[in-house]
Amino acid sequence: MITQTDDDVARRAVRHRCRTVPRLVVPILLAVSVAVCAGGMFIPRALADDRQYEEFYTPPDPLPPGQPGDLIRTEPSPLVLEPSGQLGAFVGTGTRLMYRSTDAQGKPVAVTGTYVEPDVPWPGNGPRPLIAYATGPYGAGEQCAPSRLFNQGIHFSQGFDLTMNVEEGWIATMLARGYAIVVTDGVGMGIHGPQSPQWLNRVAAGTAMLDAARAAMKLPDTSLDPHGPVAFWGYASGGQASLSAAEQASTYAPELNVVGTFADAPVTDVVQAIPDIDGNFLAVLAGYLLRGIIAAYPQTEEPIREVLTPRGLQMLDWSGHTCLLQGGVDYAFRHLEFWFNTDPNELISHDPFKTLLAAQRVGNLKPKGPVYIAHNRWDPLIPYQAARQTAADWCTMGADVELWTNEQPPLFNKSDVNNLLQPYVDGERSMAWVKDRFDGVPTTPNCGQF
Repeated sequence: MITQTDDDVARRAVRHRCRTVPRLVVPILLAVSVAVCAGGMFIPRALADDRQYEEFYTPPDPLPPGQPGDLIRTEPSPLVLEPSGQLGAFVGTGTRLMYRSTDAQGKPVAVTGTYVEPDVPWPGNGPRPLIAYATGPYGAGEQCAPSRLFNQGIHFSQGFDLTMNVEEGWIATMLARGYAIVVTDGVGMGIHGPQSPQWLNRVAAGTAMLDAARAAMKLPDTSLDPHGPVAFWGYASGGQASLSAAEQASTYAPELNVVGTFADAPVTDVVQAIPDIDGNFLAVLAGYLLRGIIAAYPQTEEPIREVLTPRGLQMLDWSGHTCLLQGGVDYAFRHLEFWFNTDPNELISHDPFKTLLAAQRVGNLKPKGPVYIAHNRWDPLIPYQAARQTAADWCTMGADVELWTNEQPPLFNKSDVNNLLQPYVDGERSMAWVKDRFDGVPTTPNCGQF
């Protein structure tokens, strides 16, 4: 049996930190390379046989009795940054989770995710901190779940059904610095079966994240203290999840010791985001949104299908089977009007969709603990003004809020460069804010400046 000394672990952490900065840009460069080289010059060989996941990701029926956050099953989860294993490694040990949570309508549901226990000792004071993390959209097919990508780095199957763990750089960096990480897949994501993720549903997004933190605290043989500090972190749709978790924490999971919440380019108002999907490289997000509404509110399926054209129906069905790059290639720069047989703006202006979409807005409840929001002013995909308004509304409630505005000017607008690059440009600043919350450093709210 081979054992590691503290010096061995420390050396691995140092090696990883040296590799982290260049690793942050690899996923974006890879995605661009794949899109540009569609003629076959570059096809990543990261083929995945997803049948290996079916047993674990099929929930027991009925669910065993328990409370939100209770573990249903766990298994080891091998962690890789990328398929070759030559560009560094996570400095930690992964565990795949299935845990109890609640969905958009408060019904018990099984959710999956990954907990990563750091190899390095916690260098700070007090118990080891836990970061509960929600990623941006990786796709709507079950094979695109973040917890599966931890085993692959890049998922590639037929055609361009490709997605990658584009946020692994931050996860790996915080892990190497001693923070425990739990990443939720979210309600419906990764689960083997016909259902879709309840994507961009405010309630389900927040409860899945809160219960992921609870589940991590209940895992045996970790270095976590059940009463230790927790921070929420999310990007894009995951930003909605982290902010919603902060809003729901006081009532849904009051026992959690929440020290702060960070959201990168969060979706805080779905209604305001819909126009930006129109003609966007990621127009497939319209399919994810429609499928998310149907998954959360099954009574809407027939009304939604009735207002879709044959092209719209094809998009709705196909988008549920593939990952993000395939969806981007399939529906790049498409306009919503050709998917609907009625004016989509009129559709969302009347019930039931008006009320359902309004219920997804973040900013109506005071969050627990300080909040930091980072957003590019010219983000072409997720409206900056909506996030700014959420921050302003929280300020009026007396919340501790800091809004960081990235001023990188617009570039190739509908290709979403400003959305994709901003988190990388501001990455070290964001990680520092989270670290300060665990270290008890005073916050610097700027409510009077926006």
